[in-house]
Amino acid sequence: MLYQIYETQRSLMEPFAELALAASRMFTNPVLPFSHAPGANRMAAGYNLLHRLAKDYEKPRFEIESVDVDGAEVTIHERVEINKPFCELRRFKRYADDTETLEKLLRNPVVLIVAPLSGHYATLLRDTVRTMLKDHKVYITDWKNARNVPLSEGGFNLNDYVNYVQEFIRYLQKENGECHVVSVCQPTVPVLAAVSLMASRGEQTPATMTMMGGPVDASKSPTAVNDLAVQRSIEWFENNVIYRVPSGYPGEGRRVYPGFLQFAGFVAMNPNRHATSYYDYFKDLIRGDGESTEAHRKFYDEYNAVLDMDAEYYLDTIETVFQEFKLVNGTWDVKGVDGQIERVRPQDITKTAVLAIEGELDDIAGLGQTQASLSMCSGVPDSEKLYYEVKGAGHYGIFSGRRWREMAYPVLRDFILRHHSGIVTAKRRKASQPHLDDLAKRAELYEQLQLGHEASSVEPAPAVAEVAPAEPVKAAPKARTAARKTAAKPASRAGSTRKTATKAAATEAPAAAEKAAPASAPAAKAVTGTAPAQAAEKAIAPATTAEASPKAETVAAAPAAVAPAAATSKEAPQADAGKSAEVPPQQAADSAIVVQADASTSKPMTTWRLPGSVAEEQTTDQAMADSQQS
Repeated sequence: MLYQIYETQRSLMEPFAELALAASRMFTNPVLPFSHAPGANRMAAGYNLLHRLAKDYEKPRFEIESVDVDGAEVTIHERVEINKPFCELRRFKRYADDTETLEKLLRNPVVLIVAPLSGHYATLLRDTVRTMLKDHKVYITDWKNARNVPLSEGGFNLNDYVNYVQEFIRYLQKENGECHVVSVCQPTVPVLAAVSLMASRGEQTPATMTMMGGPVDASKSPTAVNDLAVQRSIEWFENNVIYRVPSGYPGEGRRVYPGFLQFAGFVAMNPNRHATSYYDYFKDLIRGDGESTEAHRKFYDEYNAVLDMDAEYYLDTIETVFQEFKLVNGTWDVKGVDGQIERVRPQDITKTAVLAIEGELDDIAGLGQTQASLSMCSGVPDSEKLYYEVKGAGHYGIFSGRRWREMAYPVLRDFILRHHSGIVTAKRRKASQPHLDDLAKRAELYEQLQLGHEASSVEPAPAVAEVAPAEPVKAAPKARTAARKTAAKPASRAGSTRKTATKAAATEAPAAAEKAAPASAPAAKAVTGTAPAQAAEKAIAPATTAEASPKAETVAAAPAAVAPAAATSKEAPQADAGKSAEVPPQQAADSAIVVQADASTSKPMTTWRLPGSVAEEQTTDQAMADSQQS
């Protein structure tokens, strides 16, 4: 009945908790007169404290949206890779906007963080995940609240825990070729068992296995947790701490170890520390110390959020780990998913490097309990074993906070990197290649646009059309003769007929363009600069003197657009007019179109000058010279 009593009390206190929060805000709102009354800040602090003590704490979120990787901001997206009845394998997918960073992320080691199933949610390792995301692909076991798992899903015991870990390791190795395992606190025992069973079967084992503050050998340096487990029988735990989930939850009727009892046990181990913390929070509210109060809220929002554990799993852990020490004594048998019973033999591990990390002031797993894993893995060479003690760190400090980030994590990071192959599987490469190609195209296009801007600002485009290089085409004999006759006329006549020629060219150009349009080459680039109508008229003038031959209209109208600047001058030699008539029909058509558009609209035209335009212009000039000589 204890669980039902607790739920009734919580339901009754919930509205009063919200009322206390409203009262606290009433005494802090500067618009209301209550905030100006004597002692208003104390009243607000008191009501806020009551709210924190009476509220119900639900499962928090990881809230990891981005991390900094070598100065580049990498976006984080959470997703569930495997969904089991009692656990989710959660992945923190990283996204980058440049190929260099993305390629680096692709080659990072894959790490499976096995979170503890001991009353708190996996979000307790938020700082652990955020820190490791800088250099690793991170997956984490997100355990579900047993009260939310229907009875139809069956039970959950320590054997199922070991089988879950094996399944997750196999999945990551299949997807990535290899993986690394990091266990924090309670999971050190089932993780060591899972890797041992895989090694005994001859399966591929993780490249590294890191144990952090776990009760591998609970007989060494016993703490209050160890003493309680030894002093009480397994029947006492079953009769005093195991209850059924009340109505109103999906797991109604399931036998569980309630989270509120687990939380009460944590507080009972060190009540003075928690009382002092809440009193300091009250004083910080009065002083208006926002930074300290926010730090208190973040910690206890996580610490006070607890979950229920399946009774069978909890009792198995008490008996196997804390009472009979089956792992240390070599008497632990695990039942697999196929029903086969296998003995856990850590000495069979030979290809997995082992790292043990302990906190100097750990009051949950005493010094030496985690270190025992190194001696148990006797098949691993001593050169592949490492032990590290975090000075001044408690249990929580070895995986969260400043000491974790500055002391423990560098050791863990270097240890994993030393045993990381850096190989990217073909499957993972194939999955990431489309994104890499897309980013490469974007970078190339951006570079071209940037170069175009720079070229436009330094070198203005000329008032002529640049035609792509083409094979020289000899003009028809009749057209060539007509052009030579026209060139032989005196310059004075060419000058006197300039106005008439301009008008005629404006009329002839569309017709010439229409005739040559089907034959225009796609290689021709109409890249023009800013040119008024007057410049177009000067460029057209020399060409219109060849109107004596009707068959030469298409050929003779072309040089107006492509003629050199010297040919547009009034003092141009007579020979230039003759040479300019011998231009390939294809170039003539393209050029005529451009000139006619400029002359008719009389509007400036701005275009991009991409890299290579200068070289193309030189090639075009050379082709024209060859054509003129022929």
